[in-house]
Amino acid sequence: MKAIVQDRYGSPDVLALREIDKLVAADNEVLVRVHAAAVNAYDWHVMRGDPYLARLMLGFGGPKMKIRGRDFAGRVEAVGRDVKRFRPGDEVYGDLGDANGAFAEYVCVADDVVEQKPANLTFEQAAAVPLAGNTALMGLRDLGRVQPGQQVLVNGASGGVGTFAVQIAKAFGAEVTGVCSTRNVDLVRSIGADHVIDYTREDFTRNGLRYDVVFDLVGNRSLTECRRALTTAGTLVLSGGGVSDGGGLIGPYGLILRGQVLSHFVRHRLLVLTATPSKENLAALTGLVESGKVAPVIDRTYPLSEVPEAIRYLEMEHARAKVVITV
Repeated sequence: MKAIVQDRYGSPDVLALREIDKLVAADNEVLVRVHAAAVNAYDWHVMRGDPYLARLMLGFGGPKMKIRGRDFAGRVEAVGRDVKRFRPGDEVYGDLGDANGAFAEYVCVADDVVEQKPANLTFEQAAAVPLAGNTALMGLRDLGRVQPGQQVLVNGASGGVGTFAVQIAKAFGAEVTGVCSTRNVDLVRSIGADHVIDYTREDFTRNGLRYDVVFDLVGNRSLTECRRALTTAGTLVLSGGGVSDGGGLIGPYGLILRGQVLSHFVRHRLLVLTATPSKENLAALTGLVESGKVAPVIDRTYPLSEVPEAIRYLEMEHARAKVVITV
């Protein structure tokens, strides 16, 4: 089978399309013929081994997991003997998590992190959902505890997670403000944001408005600035998977670590999100999608052979919403 393989850290040039042995499903796994995969910021962070501290888990000389990609959508080709929920031919989607491997013709995945594909989505649309949608869902539902009528601000509203966050917050009954650049104002408004702040013209931390929940997916503002935008009992959710400031020893995680420490001394709730894949969350996302409350937004699609270019496009921060790979 063909797959995008990485032997060392570096630019997208370290990624190569190779022929490797076809996978075989273990007892608790399903073998899926991949029809589409999605690119995430996670992929280029792993590609570069960025920040350096992450190499303690990823591997020092190069990544332990050689095939990039987390999100996938496709058809079940075979199931392990302990798998009862799926059968060959089922259309499924999911997030491989730290195992990676979605930029390939086939993936093997544990049956507890895969779900039936939403009936109203194509494979390309479905592949865009798992990681970004789950991050938005956990950040708003589990940490933000968003309730109807609350004021929610999403910093980074036009990105992969941000486009889901705007829609999910609206589905929960919140009044949503999205922060983005000038070129993305119409996009963010089109997916349901009640208010859109163009950060090139207005500073959401200094305009005097206050929010019950601030979901920060960019990591470009200090904790003091973000707290200034909160109500007295407001919640700031920091997403380690969404922040864009990489490089150095710990990269964007310095902000997150400061938030964890400061949370013990201030009245605001300062919470750090670590999104973990689960079939329950995928089922919740499927419900939101099939009800018409949430729809993935795709910027561009690339064939499997052009994964390096897709990641280069995402890394240069030109991408809006999701970038998808067709297999």
